[in-house]
Amino acid sequence: MPDSPPLTLQPPSAELSAKIANTIRFLAADGVQKANSGHPGLPMGSSEIATVLMTRFLRIDPKDDKWLNRDRFVLSAGHASMLLYSMLYFQGFLTLDDLKNFRQLGSRTPGHPEYGDTPGVEATTGPLGAGFAMAAGMALGERMLAEMYNTPKFDVVDHYVYVLMGDGCHMEGVTNEAASLAGHLKLGRLIAIYDDNEISIEGDTGLAFTENVNQRYEALGWHVQDIDGHDCEAIARAIGNAQAETSRPSLIVAHTTIGKGAPHKQGTHGVHGEPLGADEIAAAKAAMGWPSEDFHVPQEVRDYFDVRRGEWMAIRNEWNDLFAAYEKKHRSTARDLLRVVSGELPKQWKKACPEFAAGKAIATRVSGGEIMNRFGEAIPELVGGSADLAPSTKTEIKTGQYPDYVAPGAFLGRNIHYGVREHAMGWMTDGLALHGGFIPYCATFMVFHDYMRPTVRLAALMRRRAIFVYTHDSIYVGEDGPTHQPIEQLASLRLTPRVQVWRPCDANEAIYAWQSAIERKDGPTCLAMTRQNLMTLDRGKYAPARDALKGMYVLDSEGGKSAEILVIATGSEVHLALAVADALREQGRGVRVVSAPCLEVFKRQADGYRKKVFPKRLKKRLVMEAGVVQGWEGILGESGIFIGMEDFGHSGPASMVAERCGFTVPAILGKISLAGW
Repeated sequence: MPDSPPLTLQPPSAELSAKIANTIRFLAADGVQKANSGHPGLPMGSSEIATVLMTRFLRIDPKDDKWLNRDRFVLSAGHASMLLYSMLYFQGFLTLDDLKNFRQLGSRTPGHPEYGDTPGVEATTGPLGAGFAMAAGMALGERMLAEMYNTPKFDVVDHYVYVLMGDGCHMEGVTNEAASLAGHLKLGRLIAIYDDNEISIEGDTGLAFTENVNQRYEALGWHVQDIDGHDCEAIARAIGNAQAETSRPSLIVAHTTIGKGAPHKQGTHGVHGEPLGADEIAAAKAAMGWPSEDFHVPQEVRDYFDVRRGEWMAIRNEWNDLFAAYEKKHRSTARDLLRVVSGELPKQWKKACPEFAAGKAIATRVSGGEIMNRFGEAIPELVGGSADLAPSTKTEIKTGQYPDYVAPGAFLGRNIHYGVREHAMGWMTDGLALHGGFIPYCATFMVFHDYMRPTVRLAALMRRRAIFVYTHDSIYVGEDGPTHQPIEQLASLRLTPRVQVWRPCDANEAIYAWQSAIERKDGPTCLAMTRQNLMTLDRGKYAPARDALKGMYVLDSEGGKSAEILVIATGSEVHLALAVADALREQGRGVRVVSAPCLEVFKRQADGYRKKVFPKRLKKRLVMEAGVVQGWEGILGESGIFIGMEDFGHSGPASMVAERCGFTVPAILGKISLAGW
């Protein structure tokens, strides 16, 4: 029943806790030794932390690693993956054979935790600090979902997000950005445990890292505790105190010895990232009175976790009873919560899309903002924000369904003020996508994708639905100059597997770019939007905008004469392509114009369709894009002409910059003539 007290987790005795910790310690050492590759030091040093979390705090469901209200545990120090895999073994997600296959091809225990490959892994981690920032996004998602769907007596969303960090995580700048925002927002259910072993690959961390981490996090608005990371009771007290602190995120600084138990290597960088060696493992086991056999799990430890898994199932069943009562009293709300968590979209959501009249000049950042808002009215789980650029990126949702913005301690909102924190913004967007219940987006100028490349890459690696809106997409930024004019960013995005990059040519193509991004469930989408106005094309004269959903399509046919020249363009350059086509037709030439808003979607089309758009007979191909040529070579062929950028842009009015860079009809006609076409 809703008013019944929650089930409590019975801690093991001190003796059994020590035995569990040593089991984790030597499973990690044996796994790395068998693979002859990996990082035994942190897992051996953090085994008491893992023990306390599993035996006293974590609320999970061994039968369902996607249970909505499970606690999340993120290993930000992803190199310590054998720690996580040992935990997942005890939780019931992995087998002992999985641990024995550590780092082997096709195993469920890869070198770093991979979301989707290993059940129970909440995030792909490896780039240090990334897991911490994604955990901050998960903690924000938990609070937002709780405020949207919890009701009096029915806290159906109230889990914690735990993250284990290492020294390297704190050195990476992204953690400071994410910690700053988490402290500002008062994310009280985010609990970070810092394995402070003072060792990095090159030696003692004092070689390069002497700051006072405790004081830094206190200054950022965190609740900070300092403990012995090998004292199970101290760890348990600290986590309990962190749970009781509801208005601040918590950092538990746990002082540990890296490689604890290895008599000759503990406390040294020699145990950080290489196997202990057979002799050192044997000496460690002998010193701690541990059996010499590999992958030994004492029977009393097995028995404990057999019971523990039953407790976890009972916790889930208790939540099921709570949700059943919630569903009975709030049927529509419960149904919608289950829908958003499943990732399914509302029925008839596409009917919300606007239409833009031909002849209206409007930047795609502006039309994109209107489209996002119309879809946002129908899709309450569409949430996000920008890096202090919403007035420029036009990415504020103004549906009036909730307060305008998420605020410190008040999470009922659609918009997030990320501040000037592109790194944290991208990772927290990934965290929101991982948490579930949201279709998250974030926005900045396209040139600042360089700050966010790792976040887009991991969203793709994890196949998460996240939308990255990049405005000010070319040299047409103009007066802001080369620092703000993206040149190589489009190619960089297209180089990343599983990323779809949309660059619409007008407001109506932008509709289908947004539609595709919202519908897509198997990876991230990047939307490249203009700062400058673009004329909305007359779709009575040109092909319908919905053809954009095929990635590329014939926008303007030959004009009454069999085509001899094929002109392909994206975004703002489509309008230049149409002008060039008109000029060529005045010379009596047959021209076909293709709009190419998304190369990745086009590659998925049937071979017959692709050949129809690009017939083999059309060898004279002209591609226009205000970026570098990389990625277009296959379409250009051996004799094609690329109108793009070979160097950075210039500061000045957009039209003058375009002229200097060769984006004019006369300049392009000159290149065609020079090529002998």
